[in-house]
Amino acid sequence: MQIQLWINGKTVTDDIDADLLLIDFLRNHGCYSVKRGCDTSNCGLCTVFVEDRPVLSCSMLTARVQGCHVTTLEGLPEEAEGFGAYIADQGAEQCGFCNPGFMMNAIALFRENPDPTDEEILEYLAGNLCRCSGYEGQMRGIKAYLAYKHGKEGENDA
Repeated sequence: MQIQLWINGKTVTDDIDADLLLIDFLRNHGCYSVKRGCDTSNCGLCTVFVEDRPVLSCSMLTARVQGCHVTTLEGLPEEAEGFGAYIADQGAEQCGFCNPGFMMNAIALFRENPDPTDEEILEYLAGNLCRCSGYEGQMRGIKAYLAYKHGKEGENDA
C-alpha cells in the first residue's frame, strides 16, 4: 500500500506492507533517535509526536499515520538542544539510550503543562524506562530547565 505523510516537516511517500510498525518506518527514513527498547509499549524509548501528541511508535502501524505529521527528536532541534543541556548538566544522560524518548515526553509535558508539580512530572514520565539512573538527575534537569524558562518568560514581561 502507498502512504504519504510528513516526517519532521518533509513530505514522504512510500510503499509499505500493511503490518509495518511506525518505529521501523521512521528508522528506515533516517530517524535514529527513535529507539527500540521493549516492543511492548512499556519503556517510552520509541516516543514520537503524531499531530503533536506523543505516541509509542513500536505499537502503531505506519498505515495509521497516513496524511499525518510525525515529529521525531530530529525535528525539534532547538527544544531538544535547550532541554538536553539541562539533562546533561545534571548527569542524567549516562548511557544516553533513553534520552530521545524521555526528551520527547518531557517536551510534550512542557507544552501541555508549563508549570507542573513534581507529582505531575513523575506521573507524566512514568512510562519512560532508564536503567542507568534513579531518575533523580532527570528530575533535577527538568526542574532547572523549567526554572530557566520561567525566569526567561519573566524577563519578557518586564
